[in-house]
Amino acid sequence: MMTATTASDLRFFASTDGDLAYRDTGAGDLVVLVHPGYVDHRIFDDQIPALAAAGYRVIAPDVRGHGFSANASRPFRWADDLGGLLRHLDAGPAVLVGLCMGAAVATDTALEHPGLVRAVAVCGGGTSAFEHTDPWTLERAGESARMLAAGDVAGWIEAFAKNVAGPHRTVAEVDPEAVRRMRDMATHTVSKHTVGETDWYVPLADPWSRVPKLDVPVLAIHGSLDAADGIGMAERLVRTVPNGRSVTIEDTGHFPNLEKPGAFNEILLDFLRGL
Repeated sequence: MMTATTASDLRFFASTDGDLAYRDTGAGDLVVLVHPGYVDHRIFDDQIPALAAAGYRVIAPDVRGHGFSANASRPFRWADDLGGLLRHLDAGPAVLVGLCMGAAVATDTALEHPGLVRAVAVCGGGTSAFEHTDPWTLERAGESARMLAAGDVAGWIEAFAKNVAGPHRTVAEVDPEAVRRMRDMATHTVSKHTVGETDWYVPLADPWSRVPKLDVPVLAIHGSLDAADGIGMAERLVRTVPNGRSVTIEDTGHFPNLEKPGAFNEILLDFLRGL
């Protein structure tokens, strides 16, 4: 059962460019949960207690510019932020679990800081060289960009909620609690930013060329109702690494950990126990 988290549950890492928030709970082998874009660590409220109860230490950070973490004021890379946190905690090697943008953060970190990573699990994404080609995803991205540029936050939140449903359902056909949680987190993150602000994020150069040398176990968890790009990027990752495999959760979309947490947790725990 989900256990809600609040700012009081968080710890903060004083990075060289502001404080980065994270949850840290449990004891045992380390699992790091990295959230999708525009939300925060709370998307894992159904996973954190389950993993801790199963004997794992769980760290769930808020990526810079998201949730309760500081915004950037200078160039940064996702991999260096997460690597810096793990070194600060003297923690690892870790299993990195990432959803969508979080998958890119996890993969980038495994490529840039391999000594900190012993396995990777992704859902809805692959590397930080995002590949968006299917019409539904391109339409959603264009709609969101237009609304953000116009400062239409309310419209953007409603457009963002469509990502929970995916191309095969309407938002009304999705568990309303899952949609509410995503809207609440996205509202919190987008309120931290202003129209036209500088994007300080520095992408990793050509990560796909390095993926064949990623010599750790990699799991992709697909939601069967996800958009083609979300499935395709994760599937490309597991097919390119030496040791990769995938599993599909039926009747769920881009965020199966929200819609079917029991099935998601079972698959993830099975992966962890097999390492």
